[in-house]
Amino acid sequence: MSGLRPSGYNLFTMKVADLGEFGVIERLTDLIRLRRGQGIDAFDYKLLIGAGDDAAAWRGSDVTELVTTDTMVEGVHFTRATTPWRDLGWKVMAANVSDIAAMGGLPLYALVTLGLPPDFDVDDVDKLYAGMLDMTEEYRFSVVGGDMVRSPVVFITIGLTGATDGVLMRRSDAEAGDQVAVTGYLGSSAGGLKIILGELEAERKAVESLGEAHRRPRPDLHQGRILATEGVKAAIDVSDGLVDDLSKLCRASRVSARIQAHQVPVDPTLRRTFPQCYQDLALTGGEDYALIFTAPQETMKRVLPQLPTPATVVGDILDGEPGEVSTVDATGKDVTPAIGGWDHYR
Repeated sequence: MSGLRPSGYNLFTMKVADLGEFGVIERLTDLIRLRRGQGIDAFDYKLLIGAGDDAAAWRGSDVTELVTTDTMVEGVHFTRATTPWRDLGWKVMAANVSDIAAMGGLPLYALVTLGLPPDFDVDDVDKLYAGMLDMTEEYRFSVVGGDMVRSPVVFITIGLTGATDGVLMRRSDAEAGDQVAVTGYLGSSAGGLKIILGELEAERKAVESLGEAHRRPRPDLHQGRILATEGVKAAIDVSDGLVDDLSKLCRASRVSARIQAHQVPVDPTLRRTFPQCYQDLALTGGEDYALIFTAPQETMKRVLPQLPTPATVVGDILDGEPGEVSTVDATGKDVTPAIGGWDHYR
């Protein structure tokens, strides 16, 4: 019977792009939580953190174990014209190590899944793995296996385990009254990408230093260990941009935040190379793999001098709309970016 539709037929079918990457992630996380029940406690392992944070965590007899995963897809996260294979190997490992750092842990074992076209050069596979092994040697963990599949485009998926013997830093433990701080500089990776894409002619020093920041980011693993040891309870890494990632932390903690844009640390080379937009790059640029963390003022005063590289207080956690992050300049004027960080579907 034309014109009739089954009961429950929805005239509007929601698409992934309607929700965006993080809307879909939240939806799936809720489904997982509803179906997980009490979790699996085989061999006396107790699940502490499931979906929804930088890494999952469960407690064994002596340490808390961590696991995270990340994927990079050709044409979405990288192109052959802008990212050498060896640098790509480093970077995909760095993304995972940064997640472990955000929980206060150390990396242990990595599994690598490669999707490769049949005509992909074996020499390029060697280069890709050389970059991954560069990372494992410097950050002291091991590749222990993986898988390989035929694919129309190159993709690399890393599954990385880690562990910590201390208190876990979680996205959900920020409290109103905490200060917000970040390690290192922000925006350098985004600036490096602009230069690599040819959007700006830059001096040699900027090409080298900002390009290196984009192609070979250095996760703040040691800093994460110190933060966790000194009582910092909430953290997240900067993979999608300061405003965006802080919003995720705030949403998980049911709080809001305000950033002082003029306090956000920026490499002088980025400021000099992008005088008109360095602040937006620092607020919304992703893949810096620095750490955002929150703590009471007393804890901040104690922990900041202990870090091997500078960290900067950039704002405050507020008792407001969960997930809302506002940004003001030195005069108090609102300068919140209209567009947030990276979203695969927007």
